[in-house]
This record gives sequence, structure tokens and C-alpha cells, in this order.
Amino acid sequence: ILKADTIQDTDGNNIINENSNTITIGASGDTTNVIGTLQNDGVAVTMTPAFEAYNSGNQSLSDASATKLEFDTEVFDSNGTFSSNRFTPGVAGKYFIHSKSHFGTGSDTTLIRCYYYIYKNGSTYAMTNFDTRSGGNFRVLPNHISAIMDLNATDYVEIYAYVDVSSGSITGPNSGEKQLFGGYRILGA
Repeated sequence: ILKADTIQDTDGNNIINENSNTITIGASGDTTNVIGTLQNDGVAVTMTPAFEAYNSGNQSLSDASATKLEFDTEVFDSNGTFSSNRFTPGVAGKYFIHSKSHFGTGSDTTLIRCYYYIYKNGSTYAMTNFDTRSGGNFRVLPNHISAIMDLNATDYVEIYAYVDVSSGSITGPNSGEKQLFGGYRILGA
């Protein structure tokens, strides 16, 4: 048994210090490498579950109506927690959730306004908007939203958009990774 409150290197710098039930490893400016698994109360400290998905094609949106956005292609899904355009974490914690997209009309029709939502369990959790009713003639409208959310294992998160145009149809991304939805765990429960 080795008993010590402070362990120092040969130059007298503290490597490990214990004071009032707080253990400090290293000092400001040090690099600390962990080989093996870092744990918090017996649970591995990770930034998972983590996922990102995108829509590989067009999605038609109803005018002036909240529409659940589609994300048909997974970039990655660490724990298999993304399915059917919905993220259900399976592990409680604080999560960083983000999404981006752009919407267009295919013509010079005026986009009047757009609301972009993060839904939690079927209800609005966060919203951002773009409103041009005071003027402006837009054909393409970019949107981005993010939030840090407390989620339990069975909560679910979805992305919705409400787009209003003066006439014509509205589509989501026209190709590739223009409509993204992703997230990752930043803290345990």
C-alpha cells in the first residue's frame, strides 16, 4: 500500500494531487493521455451515441404546414439509435443536436417565411425562423438550428420545417449533403 496526497515528477511538479476528495491529474498546459477506458462511476466516458444522416434527394414540402424532414442516408450511427428520421438515444444524458438544410421553390417565387424546428417527443423544443414579409424576393433559403438537450433513453428527436411561399411548390435539398441531421452525447445523465 502506497499512501500519498501528492505525487511529483523529478523536477518537483505535481503529477497527481488529492485535496478535499478532489484528485487533480497534471497541471495547466500538461497533456494527459488515457490508455484504456476513462470511467465516471463505473460507466465509460464517451461522446456516444453519435450519429449524422442526410437526405440524398429532394423532399416536397407542403406550403404553410409543418413537415417532418427526411434523412435517408446515414453517415454514421455509433449505437444504431437513428431510424425513420428520428433519433432515440437509448442512453440518458445531455446531447448536442444540430440540423441544417436549405429550401427552394424552383422559380423566382417569393419565399415568405420559414420556421425550422427541433422536436422532442412530438413537440417543439427549439425553433429558428427567417421571415421576409417586410420585403425581399428569395428563391433559396438556408437554415441551421442546434441545441443542447437533456434526453432520457426513450426520448426522441426529429426535425421539422414550416415553409410559406407566395405560390408554387417547395422542395428541400436538390442533391447531396445539403440537408443534415446529427447529434452526440456530451455528458452523462
